[in-house]
Amino acid sequence: MQGSLYAVAVQGDRAACASSDTLHVNGTVDDLVRFVRDREAARMPDPPRWVWWSAAEAATPLVRAGVALRRCWDLTEAHRLLVGGFDTDDQEIWAVAAGLDPDGRPAPVMGDLFDVVGDDDAAVRPDGYLNPSCSQADWRSEHLTDLARLALTVAARQQHLLGRRSHAVSTAASESGAALLCVELGEQGLPVDRAVLERLIEAVAGPRPRDEAHAARIRAERDELVLRHVPGRGTTDLRNPSHVRELLQSLGVRVDDTRAWHLEPYRDVHPVVDALLDWRKAERIATTYGWTWLDRFVGPDDRLRGTWTACDGGAGRMTAGAGLHSLPTPLRPGIAAAPDHVLVRADLGQVEPRVLAVVSADPDFAAATAEDDLYATVAAQLNLDRPAAKIAVLAAMYGQTSGPAADALRRMERTYPRALQYLREAADQGERGDPVLTYGGRFVRGREAGDQTGRRAVGRFTRNAVVQGAAAEFFKAWALTVRDALRPLGGRIVLCLHDELLVHAPSVHAQEAARAVDDALQAAARRWSGGAPVRFVADTRVIHRWSEAKD
Repeated sequence: MQGSLYAVAVQGDRAACASSDTLHVNGTVDDLVRFVRDREAARMPDPPRWVWWSAAEAATPLVRAGVALRRCWDLTEAHRLLVGGFDTDDQEIWAVAAGLDPDGRPAPVMGDLFDVVGDDDAAVRPDGYLNPSCSQADWRSEHLTDLARLALTVAARQQHLLGRRSHAVSTAASESGAALLCVELGEQGLPVDRAVLERLIEAVAGPRPRDEAHAARIRAERDELVLRHVPGRGTTDLRNPSHVRELLQSLGVRVDDTRAWHLEPYRDVHPVVDALLDWRKAERIATTYGWTWLDRFVGPDDRLRGTWTACDGGAGRMTAGAGLHSLPTPLRPGIAAAPDHVLVRADLGQVEPRVLAVVSADPDFAAATAEDDLYATVAAQLNLDRPAAKIAVLAAMYGQTSGPAADALRRMERTYPRALQYLREAADQGERGDPVLTYGGRFVRGREAGDQTGRRAVGRFTRNAVVQGAAAEFFKAWALTVRDALRPLGGRIVLCLHDELLVHAPSVHAQEAARAVDDALQAAARRWSGGAPVRFVADTRVIHRWSEAKD
């Protein structure tokens, strides 16, 4: 692990920072900010690496103070990489690193007669477990110096454990950086054009309600656009799926549920279906992305903020709150660069098949990535049309082995045997209830399934997890490379959306920022893949509004 290690612990306005032989800070968060800023500014041959139990806790005051942090090690993210899942706490992290049974960790102190109180308040108990008070807000500040020093011990042990898995130490460093990026994303926010966003919400959801009675009238007006097509059914509650299903059945439209994709084929059967689908879109914006959402998540500085996490607890994708990962297309014109700035939007092309080429080390499949359109190359090699080739590749990764994809999959088996064997082995492990490891060393827990149908479903999950998980690891490596490349240009990442990055940069550096994003992709691909002969591509554009990316 490169970089001189400095461990940081924070609780409220108190902070501590320690290296292997020195306690550098035992005071306020302001003291910590000054120390960290000085260390980051120092011209050292070995830049610091900040170790903390969780970026959300320790890095937030540093990011708020504008400190530019380069390297870190997040004990929580490294732990999730080691054992899988999402939920954890300091005691479990310590126990796993110390080789103790996590289920044997002591119960939290509840402050009642049933507490088992030890003879002292040492951070580590005689049985080797972490004292519960270290994790609890009421007592945590008393243990900050201990937690800082213990963080260094945990980091060293995690590195040793992860060192047994290929690529896992570098993945843990990347995951740690992603957790820091999540803090930055949450603090800085996504720039919006408030006036445009308000007009868009009003066009779909109606004017801002003055009170609840006004809100009820707006809902009724929205409902009437549907109910006018079914005279006599004005009492139907469109927000009640059973009422909607009954209404549709009375018109000869029989569906098991009223989800949009089940209703789409019936648009031409009766005008109410078309009206209902339009109502669904408007209702979603009104209830999830309406005026309440705007007031809650868009600050006075016209930035949309949500809580970000570096790992979803499954295969490892980043997640975001405040609807950042599912913002409806009609609202995207409201996401806009600030004055004298631009947005650089970069969307990875066909990333999961290209990742499969890396992780399976299939030379023939790797050769297919040389072109911008991988599916067209696969189609030519399989003697199929492009749509059939795309279906075959996706079916292989998602475990669809029958139906229209069956013949194409047989052709893939003959043409790309190593890629298909890699996926099949992951599926077999899942069907047995065994865990799998991603290319970067993430532990993905197995799932018990009683019958054959359940086992096959788990196999499909693990088959895809090894690809989707590796793709998530690659995406984060790319994002962090972009983050570093943008720093001299005054640019910042403002959104990570599955395979898409959105960058905010000064207009004077627009083209430089776009080149930096593309150059970072190639640099990240070389490092992450170990120089594998696999080509990664991205559609990169300089725009002013997010909606322009699809124009």
